[in-house]
Amino acid sequence: MTTPPIAPSLMATLPGHYYTDPEIFRQEQEHIFESMWFCAVRSADLDKPGAFRTVQVGRENVLITRSRTGEPRAFLNVCRHRGARLCTEESGQVRRNLQCPYHAWTYDLDGKLIAAPNLVQMPDVDRTQYGLVKVALREWLGYAWVCLAEEPPSFEETVIGAAVERLGDTASIERYHTQDLALGKRISYDVKANWKLIVENFMECYHCATIHPELTDVLPEFADGYAAQYYVGHGAEFGDGVKGFTVDGSEGFGRLPQVADDQDRRYYAITVKPTVFINLVPDHVILHRMFPLAEDRTVVECDWLYAPEVVAAGADVSKSVELFHRVNAQDFQACERTQPAMGSRAYRRGGVLVPTEHHIGIFHEWLTSKLGGAHA
Repeated sequence: MTTPPIAPSLMATLPGHYYTDPEIFRQEQEHIFESMWFCAVRSADLDKPGAFRTVQVGRENVLITRSRTGEPRAFLNVCRHRGARLCTEESGQVRRNLQCPYHAWTYDLDGKLIAAPNLVQMPDVDRTQYGLVKVALREWLGYAWVCLAEEPPSFEETVIGAAVERLGDTASIERYHTQDLALGKRISYDVKANWKLIVENFMECYHCATIHPELTDVLPEFADGYAAQYYVGHGAEFGDGVKGFTVDGSEGFGRLPQVADDQDRRYYAITVKPTVFINLVPDHVILHRMFPLAEDRTVVECDWLYAPEVVAAGADVSKSVELFHRVNAQDFQACERTQPAMGSRAYRRGGVLVPTEHHIGIFHEWLTSKLGGAHA
């Protein structure tokens, strides 16, 4: 099959095998997910010492817990004795320590080995040396971010810097006080598509008029294919007569206290590479965390966050949740429709990007640089 020259207004995408090749996915696990800061859990989910959650980060399973002094801690979820997984559940609570169910090697919540059968007969065993393998952890926006790299990249440059790049400064996102908000709703989506298709979809709005009628009713400029993340500092404005970021445009909740006047009635979207989407509207924040599990499977966990008094009062958040839940379902269905074609001979050399999608090419350049160049 011959491929005609690309028209000047179009740009080439990645070839199809970038979305189907298990070896490329393995390289992404190594060079991206295991090397960059990865948004793992919401800090409030670890509500007391001994509370834990386990998450898959690249090829590693990571255990995140809270120490007896209240500090979050992250470790590889692997016993140092024979490699058994310490915690097999996605979440739970331990009383005082973490104990391996295989041979009862026991670790405190700071990861130090404190007990094991016959350990007193092995005085040469350094309990700190044989403690759990620690993983770097930072908290931002009320979430625990982990990095498996021995020398993690600058958090300020690679994570917080994404907000600065999109909004122009850190103050614009800090005004939402995301770390102080309460969880109103969480939905987990198991998407049968490559993680990059989901990122690319989030980065453009060329599809919005086609598959997002509810969203374009609230944000009319999206119907023209405008990319919400493309222009620094600009937020898509609510339409005339729209009272809130809800499925029918009805009124939501009071504006978050520190949100500026020029941020009112506007929607901002931020991509924090590799796997986080942040959506800011005047009365709540929606945050997506992606967990790529295979070249054709990605779990997306989406949190809707509101002012604490809204959640405490038992307010009905269903209309605001329903708007973005529909957007998610529509987007993920589109990605699942696209995934099978990535293996088609028609997509062997990839597709094309129209002008309003050209910024996706920057994402492709970033990806190939992380993988050490193109995989033709």
